[in-house]
Amino acid sequence: MDSSPSLPATTPAMAQRVLVLQGGGALGSYQAGAFQALCHSGFEPEWIAGISIGAVNAAIIAGNEGATRVERLKEFWHMVSQPVPWNPVVPGDHARSLFNETSAAIIATFGVPGFFTPRFPPAPLWPAGTASALSYYDTAPLKKTLERLVDFDRINDLKMRLSVGAVNVTSGNFAYFDNFEFSKLGKKIGPEHIMASGALPPGFPAVVIDGEHYWDGGIASNTPLDYVLGKETSRDVLIFQVDLFSARGELPTTLLEAAEREKDIRFSSRTRMNTDKNRQLHNARLALRDLIGKLPDHLKNDPSVEFLREAAKENTVTVVHLIYRSKNHESSSKDYDFSHIGVVEHWDAGVRDVHRSMKHKHWLERPQPGQTMVAYDLNRDGEGAPARKE
Repeated sequence: MDSSPSLPATTPAMAQRVLVLQGGGALGSYQAGAFQALCHSGFEPEWIAGISIGAVNAAIIAGNEGATRVERLKEFWHMVSQPVPWNPVVPGDHARSLFNETSAAIIATFGVPGFFTPRFPPAPLWPAGTASALSYYDTAPLKKTLERLVDFDRINDLKMRLSVGAVNVTSGNFAYFDNFEFSKLGKKIGPEHIMASGALPPGFPAVVIDGEHYWDGGIASNTPLDYVLGKETSRDVLIFQVDLFSARGELPTTLLEAAEREKDIRFSSRTRMNTDKNRQLHNARLALRDLIGKLPDHLKNDPSVEFLREAAKENTVTVVHLIYRSKNHESSSKDYDFSHIGVVEHWDAGVRDVHRSMKHKHWLERPQPGQTMVAYDLNRDGEGAPARKE
């Protein structure tokens, strides 16, 4: 057993604070609301990692001073949310679901201001091999939005660590654009890296960076948790992971519900796998330290044992999962329903879930001796519990 003295429980100020943001399109306003509430609770991240819309939110947060981050997020989500020409206050989940589907159809037809516009002529009418032939929408408006809302000099000055994930189109390999890692190579994060992380085909075109084409990181993994855990192995970390799709759900009864359920499972499938895999690694290191402690004295200074002793050293990890759980009136179009009412509802849900999480003060403490990785989340009723395979 490791003979080093156990450390007392700590507050978030004593651990590296990390915010992990999943992809999910219009549902990303849930992340913005969660961040607003985290700020009110004194949780200012040192490191933020995101994929797809999570990368956009992450860039806005990392690319602004603390006092202006929430305002910039509000500006972005107000700009991309669409007003509707009629009052959606209608009774019943079925009527609201119809409103959401209609709103999403309008978005698909006309695009989102400051984000993307439909191509004209449509993609099938463009010459093969051109960017216009490979996507339904043009994301040039997003580049201008990022340049206006994000101070990339601040990001590249390393005020906060920023990591965003994308997939190389030709190799199929996952890639992370990390300002800390880039600084070692004399490279800088720009709007193109954020856009690459959110270039989900066939809606959006691939983004070319250093001669390579990149698509949305969610194609390979919709959460950057594994990257964070692989990079930080010495300092204790407290991670708030904001997920936009829940793996647990009701049995569908309609085609629309089936489509939504499939999307939830597809985009949440890697979340618990990453958590469980890293928990297994932590438990293996704990067992290795225990075994080394039981070795006879004449073996404890063996070079192989010294090597294993170093490999068994680890930090402690606490993961608080914030998972957006759909309302009954939402369907598979929820990630591209940019209606104003939907964006506001998602934002408010993020605020509410953080406030509920903060009631569980022990979640913010350092794992006690014998525990090296713990994960928590809220159930549908807002009660806290150790994380399940969700």
